[in-house]
Amino acid sequence: KSGLDPGGAWHAWGMACLKAGNLTSAREKFNRCLKPPMDLNQLNHGSRPVQDVIQYLESTVKPVLITDDDYFATLRELEATLRTRSLSLEMMCEGKIQHNSYYQECLFYLHSYGTNLAIISFYMRHDCMREALLHLLNKESPSEVFIEGIFIPSYESGKLHMLENLLETIDPGLESWGVYLIAACKYLQRKNYYHILYELQQFMKDHVRAAMTCIRFFTHGAKSYTELGGKQAWLLKIKDHLKVYLQEVSRSSGRKKMAFTFRKKMSATDVSRHINTVDLQMEVTKFLHQCESSGASQMTDSSLPTLFGNNNMKMDVACKVILEGKNIEEGFGIAFRVLQDFQLEATEVYSKVAKQLVKQQKYSEIQQLLKCVNESGVAAKNDGDNIILNCLNEFKNIPAEDLDNLIQDMESDENKIQAYMMCNKLRSAYLVSVRQEKARAVQLVQHVRQLAESSGDDVVKAICAQWL
Repeated sequence: KSGLDPGGAWHAWGMACLKAGNLTSAREKFNRCLKPPMDLNQLNHGSRPVQDVIQYLESTVKPVLITDDDYFATLRELEATLRTRSLSLEMMCEGKIQHNSYYQECLFYLHSYGTNLAIISFYMRHDCMREALLHLLNKESPSEVFIEGIFIPSYESGKLHMLENLLETIDPGLESWGVYLIAACKYLQRKNYYHILYELQQFMKDHVRAAMTCIRFFTHGAKSYTELGGKQAWLLKIKDHLKVYLQEVSRSSGRKKMAFTFRKKMSATDVSRHINTVDLQMEVTKFLHQCESSGASQMTDSSLPTLFGNNNMKMDVACKVILEGKNIEEGFGIAFRVLQDFQLEATEVYSKVAKQLVKQQKYSEIQQLLKCVNESGVAAKNDGDNIILNCLNEFKNIPAEDLDNLIQDMESDENKIQAYMMCNKLRSAYLVSVRQEKARAVQLVQHVRQLAESSGDDVVKAICAQWL
């Protein structure tokens, strides 16, 4: 008469029937006020009234001892028998609950008015993980329901291995679980739970991704190559994963292409290249670890370069290896292989090293670097000259004698003239210019005269004018 919503009254009446043990009558009353959710896959446990009903039923179940004739009952069954928690008392070893009317009522209400997450969570609460997984598969629920309802509760309660075993039992190839497993991996990565992620990737036999996780374990948080030296076991694990992957690919190449649909794929050439990178990183790590231990290490970088980074980082590795040995020659071989293997810009790396040597005032080592570059067999004609030209920007800090030695080491006269001009050594520039073929000499001397004029060097200006 007053036009109020009768839902609340029906709900209260239903709860009263439940408490009186009149389950049939309760169903009838609840039928008038409870509604199934619009979306069964929403990430909640259904409406509050439905949750109240389930909560009451779960708390009401009377403990019943299992009467089981199996003399080989496992410890877990015995433990379940002795436990005093309502429904879990009535568990059988496979996680099937004995037919108890209250248990059946819970399932009735969940299936009629609950979300998939609510049903799955109910199964999980009562150690029926298998039923939870089968429900997930049958309803083709999205991966969020798997994460929220099954995966998180499993690893939080230390039952990840149990989950893995069940996944494998239900589908030995794991194909039907692919979407869920990949989603679980992404979730763990977002949370930075890399140890659980690595364990899961190994279970999935996703060797390429497992190798990538090992790379993170190797590089993450290391501040020195001494630290990386202690983490070399991860490099071996990366290699193991990649080798196993190669074996599996060659085994399955004869079979149908359907295998490994959710596992990360990579061409055999790429895998071999990565194995080569790991081998090279091992050499680099051993070498730099030794240098740091012997105190030869010079450079203090904020970030630690490894060969697993981009090309700039790989170039930093090459520089570091050349600079940190006892002398230039010691690390040059490894650095040269890094440059060759990754097809890096060698001259850029050598120039960087030369600039660093200027800063460290090791001028004789620049000459040693040039010797190594020339003997490497792949240096272009002007490479050595360009390296010297590149470090002459710092000429003000280089003592005159060392500067002269460096410029005299250049092969091309043109480059020598350019170097002398850069360093304001106009007299020396003039002396080399006049030795050139006549027409070119005239051009060069005119250029020297202009520079002398603008810098106010009257002596050189007069000499040039006289020669011209």
